[in-house]
Amino acid sequence: MRKYVLKRILMMLLLLLGMTFIVFSSLYIAPGDPAQMVAGPSASEEDIERIRVALGLDKSFIVQYLSYLKNLLSLDLGTSYTSRQPIMDEILVRLPFTINLACASMLLSVVVGIPLGILSALKKDKLADNIITTGALVGISIPNFLFGVLLMYVFAVKLQILPSGGMTHYFWTPTGFKQAILPAIALASNSIATFIRIGRSSMLDVLQSDYIRTAKSKGLKQRVIVFIHALRNALIPILTQLGTTFGSLLGGAMITEKVFVINGIGTYMIDGITKYNYPVVQSTVLFVAAMFIIINLIVDLVYCVVDPRIRYE
Repeated sequence: MRKYVLKRILMMLLLLLGMTFIVFSSLYIAPGDPAQMVAGPSASEEDIERIRVALGLDKSFIVQYLSYLKNLLSLDLGTSYTSRQPIMDEILVRLPFTINLACASMLLSVVVGIPLGILSALKKDKLADNIITTGALVGISIPNFLFGVLLMYVFAVKLQILPSGGMTHYFWTPTGFKQAILPAIALASNSIATFIRIGRSSMLDVLQSDYIRTAKSKGLKQRVIVFIHALRNALIPILTQLGTTFGSLLGGAMITEKVFVINGIGTYMIDGITKYNYPVVQSTVLFVAAMFIIINLIVDLVYCVVDPRIRYE
C-alpha cells in the first residue's frame, strides 16, 4: 500500500509539472501583448516597454518558466493583470461557488444515476429498461450549456418559479437550493447518463456471476441478492467513475457558470482568456487539474475499503 501511495504521489507531481509546462507554453505563444493590456490603450511605447520589463516578459521562455515554477513552490500564483490582486486570493473567493455547484451536481448524479442504472439492469429488455437507456442516450448527447439555456427559458422565463442565475448560498439551504437546481441539473445531465450506463453494465455483469446463481438457488430474496451480494461488487467501476465525474464536473462547471452568471472559477478563467490575463488562466487551469488529480488519488485508495481483494503491493 505504501509503495502504491508513493508511486501515485510521484505520478501526480509529474502530471502537474507537465501541466504547468503545457499551459505556460500555450499561453506564451498565444497572440496578444499582456504588457500593452496592462498599460492601457493610451500608454506610450516607453510605458509598455517599462511594464514588460517589470513583469519579466522581456526574458527568455526558459527564464520565465523557471520563475513561474519557483513562485508555484511558494504557492504564489502571481498577480492579476486587470485587478492587480493576488490570484490565489481571488481563486479562494470564487472556489466555494464552484465546489458548491460541483457537489450539488455530483449528489444529483449519484442519487438519480446509480439507482436508475440498477433498475435498468434488473428490468433488462423491458419497458423500463428501454425508457431509461433512451433517456441516458439523450442526456449524454445534449451539451450542458444548451440544456442549461433550455431549462432557464422554461423555468425562469416562462414559468418564473426559479431564478435565472446567480449563486449566493450553499445548495442545502432553501435559497441556495433554488439557485443551484437549474445549473446542477444542466451540469449533471451527462453525468447522470454516464452513471446509468456504467451502473447497468456493471450490475448485469455481476448478476450473471456464479455466486449470484448460487444465491438464487438457495432461495434468497431478490432484494438480499441485489443489495447484499451484487451491489458491493458492482460498485468498483462506479466508484472509479465517481472520481472522474467529480473532476469533470469541476471542469465542466466553467461553461455552466458563465451561462447562469455564477461567480466561480470557471467564470474567472473565461474572463481571463478574453482579456489575455495569462497568469489567471495559468493558475485556474493548474488549480483545477490539481484538484482533479488529488480526487482520483483518493478514489484509488478507497478501492481497498470497497473491495478487500484489491491490494496495491
